[in-house]
Amino acid sequence: MTSTELAPSSNAGALVTTSAAKNDSQQFLTFRIGAEEYGIDILKVQEIRSYEAPTRIAHAPPFVKGVVNLRGVIVPIVDLRLRLGCTAEYTSFTVVVVLNVCGRVVGIVVDSVSDVLEMAPGTIKEPPEISASIDTRFVTGLGKVNERMLILLDIEGMVGSPDFGLID
Repeated sequence: MTSTELAPSSNAGALVTTSAAKNDSQQFLTFRIGAEEYGIDILKVQEIRSYEAPTRIAHAPPFVKGVVNLRGVIVPIVDLRLRLGCTAEYTSFTVVVVLNVCGRVVGIVVDSVSDVLEMAPGTIKEPPEISASIDTRFVTGLGKVNERMLILLDIEGMVGSPDFGLID
């Protein structure tokens, strides 16, 4: 299993696509689920690992794929694609993003990781007001990068929410 560790204070090597950090800028790890591109705060990311089938847990919901032993820590693996109602195909690009959120280590499965982007506050727009039938609680904003639209997620709020089912 290959792994890329990301230290919060590091530049994450070649993954960073912009120059020196600015005080008011924020860095996001970008990843794909289906045709959409998402971003999460890079400071929540511990490492990126290639997907390896975890040990299944009995009676877990379908989006909880199981657990892995990560250097002595038992880490639950959640397929974010299934949790968001998307289809999930496991390919050579499928990765697990290991997060430190809500005082826990959790892995989320995504289709692929794109890069780390630094975004100034002016490039991030508020999420639009949409009908109550669409859950946008965990969308913190929309970022525009050239011709790409990036959906920015509050991953800590999402993983920590009762309906996610991981943290009491």
